[in-house]
This record gives sequence, C-alpha cells and structure tokens, in this order.
Amino acid sequence: MRDYLLTLCVTAAVTYLLTGPVRKFAIATGAMPEVRARDVHREPTPRLGGIAMFFGLCAGLLVADHLQNLGSVFELSNEPRALLSGAALIWIIGVLDDKFEIDALIKLGGQMIAAGVMVMQGLTILWIPVPGVGTVSLTSWQGTLLTVAIVVITINAVNFVDGLDGLAAGMVCIAAAAFFLYSYRLWVGNMIEAAAPAALFTAILMGMCLGFLPHNMHPARIFMGDSGSMLIGLVLAASAISVTGQVDPDTLRIFVYDGSARDTTHAMLPVFIPLLLPLTIIAIPVADLVLAIVRRTWKGQSPFAADRGHLHHRLLEIGHSHSRAVLIMYFWSAVFAFGVVGYSVHSASLWIVMVIVGLSAVGLVLLLLPRFTPRAPRWMEAFVPPRYRRRKRPAAGTEPEPAHAYAGGDAETSGAGEESGAEGARTKLPEGVNGATALSAHPGLPERRKAGTPG
Repeated sequence: MRDYLLTLCVTAAVTYLLTGPVRKFAIATGAMPEVRARDVHREPTPRLGGIAMFFGLCAGLLVADHLQNLGSVFELSNEPRALLSGAALIWIIGVLDDKFEIDALIKLGGQMIAAGVMVMQGLTILWIPVPGVGTVSLTSWQGTLLTVAIVVITINAVNFVDGLDGLAAGMVCIAAAAFFLYSYRLWVGNMIEAAAPAALFTAILMGMCLGFLPHNMHPARIFMGDSGSMLIGLVLAASAISVTGQVDPDTLRIFVYDGSARDTTHAMLPVFIPLLLPLTIIAIPVADLVLAIVRRTWKGQSPFAADRGHLHHRLLEIGHSHSRAVLIMYFWSAVFAFGVVGYSVHSASLWIVMVIVGLSAVGLVLLLLPRFTPRAPRWMEAFVPPRYRRRKRPAAGTEPEPAHAYAGGDAETSGAGEESGAEGARTKLPEGVNGATALSAHPGLPERRKAGTPG
C-alpha cells in the first residue's frame, strides 16, 4: 500500500506543479475558446490542462517502475507500456483539438486507433463471464471489437460529463478510488497477480485528478480540455479492461456449480464489477443524453442542437450554486461506485442495500434544498454565508449597482442609498481572462473581445 501511496503522491505533485506553467502556455498560445451560449463560465478560460495530467501519468509510471513491489508489474506484463502508448496518442489528438478544434469524426478515429494500439500490445479482453455458463473465451476479433467499444464509450462519457468546473476530474477520481479498492483486494486478498496493473493504473489516475482539481475547482483557472478528459477516460477504461480481460474468473472460485442459481449469481458478482464500475461514470451522462434527445425532439428541434437543458444546467436553474451542483453529482457518483463495490464484497448482506437506499434518500433531500433555503436572524447575519442573509431593498428611484463589477463589497447593499449608510472602499475587478493579465501582452495574439459583448 505504501508504494501505491507514493506513486499517487508523486503523480499528484507533478500534475499540480505543472498545471500553473501549462496555464500560462495556453494563454500565450491562444488556447482559449470564446464563451458559447450553453457554457456556464462567463469569461474565456485557458484549456490544455491535459498536458500537465499526461506528464503526471508519465511520472507515476516512472516512479512505479523503480519501486521494488511494483517493478514486477512492468516485468511480468506489457500492459503499462500499452497504456502509455495509447495515452500518448489520445493526448496528442486532444491537444490538437484544444488548440485547433478538429472534426468530431477525426477524434473518433483517433480514439479507435489509440484503443487498437493498446490491443496490439496485449491490453485486451480475452474472456468474459456469463451467468449460468461460466467463462466464455473470445476470439481475436471479438476481443478487439469489445475492447475498442469499451474504450471509445468510456472516453466519450467522461468527455460528455465535463460541463462544470471540477466535475469530470472529481467523478473520475471517485470511480478510480472505488476501482482501486476492488483491484487491490483481488491482488492482496486473493493473491491474483493479474490484478496488479489495474491497481497501479487507478492509483495513478487518482493522482492525476487530485493534482489537477485545485486548479479546476470553481472558479476554474484552467480547463482540462479534450486533452485531459479523453486521457483520464482512456486510463479508466484501461483499468476495467485489465481486470475484466486478464483475470481469469475461475481463479476466484466464483462459480458454484453445485449450488442454487441464486448462490451462483451472488458468487459471480465480483467478476462483473469491472464492467459495472465504468457504468457509474457513464450512467449520469447517458441519462443526460437520453433526456436531451427526448427534450429536443419534443420541441421539434434536432437531437444534436445545443441548449442549456443538461443536468448540471438544471441544478443551477433550480437554485443550486455552482459548487453545490458539483458536490451533488460527486455524491451520486460515490453512491453508485462504492455501493457496487460494497455489494460485491457482501452481496448477501441486507444492510448494504439499506445503506444505499438511505444515501439515495439523502441525495433526494439535497436536490430539494434550494426550495427550502433558510434565512438567518438579523443578529446572526455576520456569521453565516451571504445566501442565508436577508436582502435589503434599494431605495425608491435608485437602481442597485451590478454585483459582478466590484469585489470586496456587499453586492446586496449597493445602491441602497441612505439605508445602507457609508459604503466601504471598493476595488474594481481587473479586466482580463481569469487573471490572464498577469502576463504581458502577447504581440502574436489577436485582440479578444470580452464575453457577452456584441461582435
């Protein structure tokens, strides 16, 4: 466990330290798209955060290769090299898309090629468990097609959920943590050496996400872009493929041929966990996708028309703040991921189901919180967040100043006239792109208009 923690910390440290210079590089090269109508951020924000995440991945693999307990993973398996090859290819495609916005079909072809590169180096599904049948061996073409499908679906699912600051990185980190517990238990508890690569991949994936999150939490100073979302999606898919395709289910003694059908189904649950855990990431985006298609078709629009009706937009519209919306989606991801892992360990225990149902009820209550926002008494307003304070009405005939134009003052009391008393000193916010004015003007960059102003 100490080797995994060291690998995770090194990966997180490298990713965190490189994200700042990468942000300055993205600003200098103009990798900042204009704000679109469906975006929730107000100013152009630099992308290319995947550059720091990729170098964090390389650092994690390099450190693990020199550790005594993890060095055997590189000697006995070619999967780490396969992962690095596929990750490098998908990272290059993502960087090009962040800068030049390449066509969607080209990205899809690149994703399939990256998956094919990993298959050629041995990271593929060799067999799948089937309830009531046992282990079914796959042919070369069947394994390749299934592996490519899992990689492409997982990459696009992670890319699709990347709609709020810190959302994709946090959700993938939660799924990776659950996947690590499952893989580590297989290796240490069941002495299955084939589960070691998946445990290493998930530990590195957690480090990549944790190192990037401080820069990406709301308000985000940099986005991971497609270079980051496709990268972490590929690493997550590689972890699932490594356990599902390389660990023989018969070694787990899961098939109870002499028992009842119910006992056999319960005993087979650990084998299906690698297939179910990626669905914890895909479940929310797929539900969002289905609702979007139904909503747009019902309105007579094209299913591919962009709008502001996604799940994270709905959370913002019903009253949740940006941070609270992200935390709610974190909560549901954790319920799905750790609930599946917990049920695989104690599938016959009823209390696991009761805990999952109870947490789901808590999640529903959290969704309704904006409808019942409490207001603190006057004497407590100095000790509670601004959203719980009573708003002061402006004097008749006056208009309040826009809250976003100043920092350091109470936006709710601006324009209140004599009722607000003497106003404190106000400092006008500097113009620029999320602090991008810290850099000197770049002569090669075109002049960018401010978001929200007519062209």
